[in-house]
Amino acid sequence: MANYIANSTNSLSFYLTSDNEKIGELIYEKWYASNAEIKTSNGAKFHLKPKGIWNSKIELKDGEKTILEFNLGWNGVLIKTFFNDLEESFSLRIKGFSSNKFILTDSDKKELLVAEMDTKWNSLNYKYSIKTTNEFESFTNKDVMVLALLHCINYYIYITTIVSVK
Repeated sequence: MANYIANSTNSLSFYLTSDNEKIGELIYEKWYASNAEIKTSNGAKFHLKPKGIWNSKIELKDGEKTILEFNLGWNGVLIKTFFNDLEESFSLRIKGFSSNKFILTDSDKKELLVAEMDTKWNSLNYKYSIKTTNEFESFTNKDVMVLALLHCINYYIYITTIVSVK
């Protein structure tokens, strides 16, 4: 098991750490944008880009290659990864109706990660406490996946906020 902390220093950047060691960063082009960049501590860069007419699907690209995609479904965010040319499916769901906890499960509904959001309303900054299982920690691309999941959560919050306001 591992514990991660993701802090936003402003509304455009999130820094991911574990045991006070920087893992990477999620950077948005503009506030609540679908486009974002992931930078890992080893210098790798990935891009999150919307796809489709309604920007209903977001892809994580390593150069031109799609390595992860997600879209909002009836049961949460549906995620597919294509790391090492192996396709895997996951689901990210909010726990409860108005909760601040998100659960990542695999295709067998086995829990892999729990992310709990804490909003600092006075500064509009966000903090996520993320706990992972040993199985998740064995993933070769776990750092990139955690950063992409932050984007998934932010996307989910943004979309459900828009729908509830209308």
